[in-house]
Amino acid sequence: MALTETEIAVPSLAGLPAAAAQLRAALGDHTIILFEGEMGAGKTTLIKSLCENMGVPAAEVSSPTFALVNEYRDAHDKPIYHFDFYRLNNSSEALGMGALEYFDSGYLCLIEWPSRVADLLPSRHLLVTLTVTGEEARVLQLKTMS
Repeated sequence: MALTETEIAVPSLAGLPAAAAQLRAALGDHTIILFEGEMGAGKTTLIKSLCENMGVPAAEVSSPTFALVNEYRDAHDKPIYHFDFYRLNNSSEALGMGALEYFDSGYLCLIEWPSRVADLLPSRHLLVTLTVTGEEARVLQLKTMS
């Protein structure tokens, strides 16, 4: 398994669009993107900025905390699936909502709280870890697993 690592500094919320553009460039052909970070680190905010960068209207992107998955359409009308597994008790709940079908779809899957469904995740993915370094400052650590 090849592993590459990249760090992106986000000094403030104003730097988020640039960080999202860097993240988009780092996606390559990965379709499974995992977002880890403490509560309030900015996972959903980063995903919103990434989706905007891909042509999704900002108003359409929101946390799927209660729905578990939201579907958006990028500038090419391709689906983007946004998951929030925080409220799951176990991975069988994700199986019940069809998570594997989404993961195998070939479309972009943006997954918050992936540790809740770790046993279901493909080994090939991009892990984005958000670390709070100041009131608005963050460091994004990207690890590509292929």
